[in-house]
Amino acid sequence: MAVGYLVTVVLAVLIVVFCLVRIRGPKPLFYFSYRLGLVFNEIPHVVVYALVASTALAYAEGDIATTPDRVSVGVAVVAAAGLVVVGLRGVRAASVVRVAVDDALGAGKGTHRRPPLARILLRPVFRRRRDVKRVGNLSYGDGGRRNLLDVYHHRSRPGGGSVMIHFHGGHYDQGRKDTQSLPLLYRLAGRGWVCISANYRLRPDFPHPAHLIDAKKVIAWAREHAAEYGAAPAAAVFVAGSSAGGHMAAQAALTPNETAYQPGFEEADTSVAAAIVLNGFLAEYFDGDPATSPVNLVRADAPPVLIAHGDLDELVDTENPRALVTALRSVSTSPVVYVELPGAHHAFDLFHSFRFEALIDGIEDFTAWVSDRRKST
Repeated sequence: MAVGYLVTVVLAVLIVVFCLVRIRGPKPLFYFSYRLGLVFNEIPHVVVYALVASTALAYAEGDIATTPDRVSVGVAVVAAAGLVVVGLRGVRAASVVRVAVDDALGAGKGTHRRPPLARILLRPVFRRRRDVKRVGNLSYGDGGRRNLLDVYHHRSRPGGGSVMIHFHGGHYDQGRKDTQSLPLLYRLAGRGWVCISANYRLRPDFPHPAHLIDAKKVIAWAREHAAEYGAAPAAAVFVAGSSAGGHMAAQAALTPNETAYQPGFEEADTSVAAAIVLNGFLAEYFDGDPATSPVNLVRADAPPVLIAHGDLDELVDTENPRALVTALRSVSTSPVVYVELPGAHHAFDLFHSFRFEALIDGIEDFTAWVSDRRKST
């Protein structure tokens, strides 16, 4: 019996199950399923490549010789079909994103773009672009390595670009700036934006409001320094975040220029043009303080917000972002784009996948609408 081939097939079957079903069980099972789903739900075609290659190799070496071996091949075919289903759910994101943008901003605001097939199918984990330069580990505060940020800008520094700030996730007790939403930052930087990805101080040593203060410091730093890297002198500043970073982004957008969160830099302008929340946790902070929930911070003059969440998110149920969407739409005069991504798990922003590339298209449509509105007012 081809044991090595069987192991490959069994692993592929587990990946299919973990991608198609939200697993919530014992901690070891949850951790294993979460990690596999995290990766392969976005790039299932990589597993298909592995199945095809291992099957071809098994036949070439004469390992498919018994009935159990042939059964393994049949299971591999079924697993490949399941991976196709996983992939098609990712492809569906394009239409879902366009509908969400049109519903919030007006018909025709969501545009259709051809996905970068070569990058998605052949280089999904490689985020860098030749036309973008990364300037790493710039200090924005006195928090040591936790107060460092990276700047991504077009090598030609064309000038006149907007600014995108991104905060990483990690439960507020882990994570770093060079891991999440890099496909978004590189895409925008290639379009002439100045993009910033920042570390921030972590709990338990630094509980709330240390994270929000750091977010405000990054916004203030961007207003002071982004022009050095090609941003317009009075560039629109957008703030984004993933998971816990999405919580930070929402908080920052809903507390503009609040001096309580700007100790020592009270005069800095920390307002933002819009906020983008990806798979965000949007309820109370760990201490249960109602003031830490973005739902309780909504205001009539809130900036436009785009919230994207997976309907199979293992860590944050969809009721969580929906509560903020409802609260904002009941109070704010600005539009709220809510994209509930079919088949998406918690961290869908790591790779160049069909799903995330489609969402990046929607983010570009959203930011273009915000920029056009700013110019007309």
